[in-house]
Amino acid sequence: MRTVRAVVGCVLVLAAAAGCGGRQDTAATDTGGEVTCQVTGETRIGIATGNVGGVYYTMGNAFAEQVATATGGTVKATAAETGASVQNIQQLVAGTYGVAFSLADTAADAVNGTGAFTSAQPVAALSRIHTNYTQVVVRTSSGITDVASMRGKRISTGSPRSGTEVIANRLLTAAGLNPEADIQAQRLDLTKTVDGIKDGSIDGFFWSGGLPTPNLTDLFTTAGDTVRFIDITPLLPAMKQVNPVYEQGTVPAAAYKLPADVPTIVVPNLLLVKNDLDANVACALTKALFDRKDQIAQAAPAAAELAVTNARKTDPVPLHRGAAEALTQLGG
Repeated sequence: MRTVRAVVGCVLVLAAAAGCGGRQDTAATDTGGEVTCQVTGETRIGIATGNVGGVYYTMGNAFAEQVATATGGTVKATAAETGASVQNIQQLVAGTYGVAFSLADTAADAVNGTGAFTSAQPVAALSRIHTNYTQVVVRTSSGITDVASMRGKRISTGSPRSGTEVIANRLLTAAGLNPEADIQAQRLDLTKTVDGIKDGSIDGFFWSGGLPTPNLTDLFTTAGDTVRFIDITPLLPAMKQVNPVYEQGTVPAAAYKLPADVPTIVVPNLLLVKNDLDANVACALTKALFDRKDQIAQAAPAAAELAVTNARKTDPVPLHRGAAEALTQLGG
């Protein structure tokens, strides 16, 4: 009976991605000593990314592959698919993962205890990374011309507890819609979203991601004559009242071979850890991110945007002290 219970317990824990032979983080807790950036003993780190087909997932896997090379094998990382920002922070704090990708607006909510978070979360940043572009795409036959005209339509707002869902709901609210009552909300991951827009089961979707997002490249390559972007920038003033991190940006026509550039709303991304992560591990991870930037960018072009000069711009999320030392050594 004990053996059966142990096996059942292991299966349940494996499903939560922790223990019984599953991925475990073994990084120590910060002791407050001198930051040498040297990690002694093998350390394993799990990286919470996002939907398959999104830039978080692609970049996270590329980063994970480079960590061992950059640290001489003392730190080994494994990337995992997740629902993205909100879920990532929740699982980071719970100890399921040691590193997490997040939109800056969601990370700001976390440290302030607002939005999806009922209290301040103990997280810190390794670096500001690439920019996320809010990409709102609709079927040309849907009759949707702006966010307000999504009323009554079948709209994918992204994976539950994702940064995309946060931005989607804020945009809908800014347009005068109730996200829960005024649209037929489809809380789908990116792969299911693109499948739905192709087969006509959804009318439009929100996506917050880097450029180019692989699944959107596929969509515009195979079904570009049936879909189009809409301009959401008239909602920017209302969005900035919610969080000043939102800015105006542009999806270049070249990103998806579009007829013209598309104005949009952008938000930075941050790479997060718990604020008590061992400072030497945080330093080693941050150095690996920049030392192996070119290799990461080969798999995830958005990584080309990584810049030591911008890395400290993480407010209101504090920079981890180990990351601060790494950036000092890197000249940032």
